[in-house]
Amino acid sequence: MDTKLTLSMDKKVIEKAKKYAAKENTSLSNLVEGFLIRITGNQGKEALPSLVKSLSAVLKGKNSDGWKEDKMKHLESKYSK
Repeated sequence: MDTKLTLSMDKKVIEKAKKYAAKENTSLSNLVEGFLIRITGNQGKEALPSLVKSLSAVLKGKNSDGWKEDKMKHLESKYSK
């Protein structure tokens, strides 16, 4: 459940933070929430940056050892000559 929070800080800090949030395609609220989650020691899934969360959906169902096979194929082709 989301709850509203009012913060007071330097106007320049807020402006820079809004630009950073826009560059990262997120909201200032998400940035602050992520920071608070990290500093309070919450180690759950919520502590993951939004980029990692978005990428985790892409990787679901992938074989975690698949990189080993790819590496072996690469090394075999590199040194088989």
